[in-house]
Amino acid sequence: MTRLLIVDDHALVREGLKHALALEGFNSIDEADCVATARSQLAAMSPDVVVVDINLPDASGFELITWIRSKSQNIGIIVLTLHQEDSYILAAMRAGATAFISKTQPIPQLVAAIHHSVIAPLSFSAQGLDQILHRSENNLTAREFDLLTALEKGLTTLEISELLFISQATVKTHLASIYRKLEVSNRTGAVHEMHKRGLTGK
Repeated sequence: MTRLLIVDDHALVREGLKHALALEGFNSIDEADCVATARSQLAAMSPDVVVVDINLPDASGFELITWIRSKSQNIGIIVLTLHQEDSYILAAMRAGATAFISKTQPIPQLVAAIHHSVIAPLSFSAQGLDQILHRSENNLTAREFDLLTALEKGLTTLEISELLFISQATVKTHLASIYRKLEVSNRTGAVHEMHKRGLTGK
């Protein structure tokens, strides 16, 4: 019997997941609404798989993942979140997660990830991972790729700053770095080089 721990600060999300997973045959499910409670539950129940959100009230889910992985190499850790940016997926992989799943995905995706996590807790899977790693290997940071994707959509500096929650000055700094790395001098050249190098597909 697989023991699960769901860590999410929204009660409705926890209850919905417990109900849906119970229908899939998972009957040993505990829950926590913050990192502190999760740590206590981990000690008490020794779960096989932890399903954790990124945004928690007392700390980041990434901090919990790092802490869990420092204690055990046998626990599967699944990030279940609304965030889908490259930077979050790469951060989850670096922290030691086993899988990264969007909350928009159907329950069978989560069930498959749970089963996989039990078998291979130290592996990592995420939708589009090959493309994400390819983008990373092309020397662009996840944030720079987010900005490059915004350029492809024709957004202005102000629109990009509002979209990515950064200042216009930071946008310009990122643009300068992108131009240097792609060896271009303007937005049009950056987008052209983006397609030429096959960096599309986010």
